[in-house]
Amino acid sequence: MKSAAGDRAVPLADDTVNVLRAYLARRATWKLTAGAKWHNSDIFFVRRDGRPWHPELITDRFDRHLAASGLPPVRFHDLRHTAATLMLAAGASIKEIQDTLGHANYKLTADTYTSVLQELKRSTAEAATKLVPRKHRKAA
Repeated sequence: MKSAAGDRAVPLADDTVNVLRAYLARRATWKLTAGAKWHNSDIFFVRRDGRPWHPELITDRFDRHLAASGLPPVRFHDLRHTAATLMLAAGASIKEIQDTLGHANYKLTADTYTSVLQELKRSTAEAATKLVPRKHRKAA
């Protein structure tokens, strides 16, 4: 955790909460199966014996799943930025994004995502313009 802002509640969609609850149920089963060999830690996602995953293994698995999904490539490290960009595209305010990411101040978030916001505003303007019916004029 970089700062006190790192200790925060982050709202999650119902589908995400359901997936995480199912994982917790599986993890509880692993803990029972492992018995005294279970490694207790504060880490949420662990191996079947409670030990943490090696970061390189997580990155490799992420890359494989991403490639199989057909989604555009993104580095695992960039997922926070991707999430913030998707939030912005979905209509979240800079303040909501700041709170979710745990940025210490509004300016950092605003400065980071201003270019994305400008692109979204241009896309919105284009879409709004297309909603207005127009007669086509003949060139003079």
